[in-house]
Amino acid sequence: MKKQLAMGLLAAFGATAVSLSPALAALKPGDMAPDFSAQGSLGGKDFSFHLKDALKKGPVVVYFYPSAYTGGCDLEAHTFAEQSDKFAAAGATIIGVSADDLTRLKRFSADPNFCAGKFPIASDADTKIAQSYNLSVATRPGAKDVNQDEINHAFIERVTYVIGKDGKILATLSSKSDGLSPDQHVDKSLAMVTASK
Repeated sequence: MKKQLAMGLLAAFGATAVSLSPALAALKPGDMAPDFSAQGSLGGKDFSFHLKDALKKGPVVVYFYPSAYTGGCDLEAHTFAEQSDKFAAAGATIIGVSADDLTRLKRFSADPNFCAGKFPIASDADTKIAQSYNLSVATRPGAKDVNQDEINHAFIERVTYVIGKDGKILATLSSKSDGLSPDQHVDKSLAMVTASK
């Protein structure tokens, strides 16, 4: 499954990216994580997420990803779903964030090949949450997903934040800066929340 998902990554991102925001540096460990609320989906049902409330239960893994139904993002969601019980055992909450609209997120969150209803994903359609975390946002004119549907939203760079109960960032994991594959975001964030237990 992972191999098939990874193969779709190249096909999905053959188009050239056009940056919408200036080059930014993602927030660093020790920085306070900006609080946010967002609407999303859990298992195909409406879901409301508020970071401040989630932190009352334990650490939170906020992973930003470019788009549902694209190779790397599909692999990352599938891997988070497979490992979700281990995150729960460590007292951690997972939330995925992209600029996908709620209709796409409802399908993606319920799909047994991806999120499988194991954790919520939220819509940042105007990319204000991503921008508050100093993440780059780009457009990819003509980009299509693995279903050959045109993607009509911005792409947020792939960065995962592990946030401690105190609201401070414990780790920043970036595909661009750290050269991490999508599934390595899952492994490394799980190691962080397990160590912080």
